[in-house]
Amino acid sequence: MGRVAELAGVSVRTLHHYDEIGLVRPSARTAGGYRAYSAGDVERLREVLAYRRLGFGLREVAELVGDSSTDAVAHLRRLRGLLLERRDRADAMVAAIDRELEARARGLKVTPEEQLGMLGARLYDVIGGAYTATRRTEPRIAAQILDALEDARTVLNVGAGTGSYEPADREVTAVEPSEVMRRQRPAGSAPCVAAVAESLPFEDHSFDVAMAVSTVHHWGDPIAGLCEMRRVARRVVVLTFDTDEPEWQDRFWLTRDYLPEFATVLAEFPSLAGMADAIGARAEPVPIPWDCTDGLFEAYWRRPGAYLEEHVRRAMSVWTRVGPDAEQRAVRSLRDDLDSGRWAERNSGLAHLDTADLGLRLLIA
Repeated sequence: MGRVAELAGVSVRTLHHYDEIGLVRPSARTAGGYRAYSAGDVERLREVLAYRRLGFGLREVAELVGDSSTDAVAHLRRLRGLLLERRDRADAMVAAIDRELEARARGLKVTPEEQLGMLGARLYDVIGGAYTATRRTEPRIAAQILDALEDARTVLNVGAGTGSYEPADREVTAVEPSEVMRRQRPAGSAPCVAAVAESLPFEDHSFDVAMAVSTVHHWGDPIAGLCEMRRVARRVVVLTFDTDEPEWQDRFWLTRDYLPEFATVLAEFPSLAGMADAIGARAEPVPIPWDCTDGLFEAYWRRPGAYLEEHVRRAMSVWTRVGPDAEQRAVRSLRDDLDSGRWAERNSGLAHLDTADLGLRLLIA
């Protein structure tokens, strides 16, 4: 027990307490009769300590590790998802601090509400709180998704966020790991389960179709998440992004001319072909209307001034991922080019287009 305590970075007293309450009981004995930990005991202890360090109470931890339907791999995937969410929260806090430092350097007043919002319950607003203001269902994209759902009656929406694109005429179950996103779901929306895509808490073939809309790039392991969707549903529909084409980032003037860091954000994102192969899907292009009502990253391709608006950018996770320096540089350069007419000259061919293919793809399996 002493050696295990040393390796785990906890006290022997903590291990005794876990033993007393039945959380982790050593199942082996040494020749001298002392309690010893088997490999399975160590694995369980690892899970207990990981959940504890993420802030879970002992009762919650007991329920999590006591779930017989969840194996070690599922626990690791769940822990990975929780850690990624914590990382995003930390990134959001850094971004909030950077903005306050910049505001103070410019002599601007920072209100008490803004100061408390950075540390309080609205911390995740930095990357998620603007979703209900600018991220709404785009009817033309929704129609394409609805066609792909065909006659499905039961639908699982994975990475559901605030509920955009959930069909109103089907029996929908939502999955969303972020508490902030779940809180923003409107009253009367589909029931929402707190879980990650890589470890869906449902039996095989529980749903007619599993859908995921503009969320795969947030997952810790996209391929694992897609395979989980394939496991729990007879069909799969996923709106994602194509990075297979050479110099794909040049499709969109914003990433081509102002934000080359976007390519780094998706550097480890799986290929469209790889995702399609994982679930046996075909890919359909999803054109973006010039007046798209869903404020996704590419939505304002014919309305460049929107990218100068803080509240518009805050609903796009890309800006948090590239960091405040790249964001402010891109905004300054775009503002200068709009003022000088350089942007209009360089992108004159867009003026009369109703839609643009900027890499959105619908995977249908």
